[in-house]
Amino acid sequence: MITRIRGALLAGVALGMSVGATGGAMAGAFGLREQSAQAQGLAFAGGASGSGGLSSMFWNPAVVTMKPGWNSDFNATVVIPQAEFTTLPGTFAPLRTLGESGDIGQAAVLPATYANYQLSDRLFIGLSGAAPFGLITKPSQVWSGQVYSRSSRVFSLNFNPVIGYRVTDWLSVAAGPTIEYFKLKLRQATGILPTSPSAELRGTDWGVGFTAGVLIQPTAGTTIGVGYRSSIHHELEGLATGVPGRIRANLNTPEKISVGLTQAVTPDFRLNFGFEWDNWSRLGEPAIVSTSLNRTVSSLPLNYKDGFYYSVGGEYDLNPQWTVRAGFAYEVSPIDDSNRSTRLPDGDRYWGAIGASYRYSEKIQFDIAYSHLFAAGRNRIAIIPGDQLYRAPLAYLATTDASADVVSVGLKYRWDNPPAPLAPAPIVRKY
Repeated sequence: MITRIRGALLAGVALGMSVGATGGAMAGAFGLREQSAQAQGLAFAGGASGSGGLSSMFWNPAVVTMKPGWNSDFNATVVIPQAEFTTLPGTFAPLRTLGESGDIGQAAVLPATYANYQLSDRLFIGLSGAAPFGLITKPSQVWSGQVYSRSSRVFSLNFNPVIGYRVTDWLSVAAGPTIEYFKLKLRQATGILPTSPSAELRGTDWGVGFTAGVLIQPTAGTTIGVGYRSSIHHELEGLATGVPGRIRANLNTPEKISVGLTQAVTPDFRLNFGFEWDNWSRLGEPAIVSTSLNRTVSSLPLNYKDGFYYSVGGEYDLNPQWTVRAGFAYEVSPIDDSNRSTRLPDGDRYWGAIGASYRYSEKIQFDIAYSHLFAAGRNRIAIIPGDQLYRAPLAYLATTDASADVVSVGLKYRWDNPPAPLAPAPIVRKY
């Protein structure tokens, strides 16, 4: 039986992950927040307190104890970003003649899938597969910022088996390891001519971390969740143009703390609140080391700040089959005027979201959600003397507008049969 359960959990996760796992960054820097169609309809408010159903395991693994029986949750998200640069006076004159960037955004599909199995009244196991990091930006091959970027790609896959335990009727805990694949590929022009070839840096690695979480239900209708995703150390190994042999670069992904609150206002209406902190500042400026020369030959000047996310959302049960929801969020990006690059012109932004769920039966539920992301202001790039990216005399100044449309769909399926409702006790007449 255990072998069959393990096989079903792995098969469910593999099915969801087969879609792909690269996309435009939608969670500050190159993070991806689009891990749940149900939670997306709330702008991810209450993600750590279970607003996404089983898919809330991404924010808090203790949610594995909220779904009795044997369940799977499959999610697919289409991200359609739009971003372009407008070159400003002050840019090195020969660069300006190369033209504008065009739309650097690249549409992508992001998968996320989850499964759990209840071993006893209090013990649960689960497995999730997601893409917590991803990025694709690709301006025109020939453009005024080509010496700083021609294309950027980050690809990740993350697998997280967890064990959850319901300590009491109101307290649950869970933890488990995370196993992550990470791939990086960056290209930029070697000169200012339209015919200048591209230099390339690429590297891959597998790393290990962990997740942990707690879920508290102090009163009927109130759920509080706190989840933690650890940093994962990646020692990327690969190649770089112009560097003999192989290269190595150490990159530590940011740890994440998520806090969620779900409060039932009426039997049909619930409010959700969320907060997330991502320790992007730990990335610093990873050194690129030539393994054959045994010395540092370059670096990745990221120097991000910490990221913060605040969200609120509400959902209403129209009837036993339909639930509608909406949410709003504000995100403080780890990227600002001091560290913004042509590879990732990120900035603070607003999220607006709507969604719905349809319960086809006791075993099947369909979810759909739509979000629109728009910048909180007009972002500026100034790669000039004093900037961490500046290469004399190649000054580049620009403004950028960025937005994104996100559509998610989800399918929830319960593999076992829900227990039949208890029949009312027969009436015994006493004479």
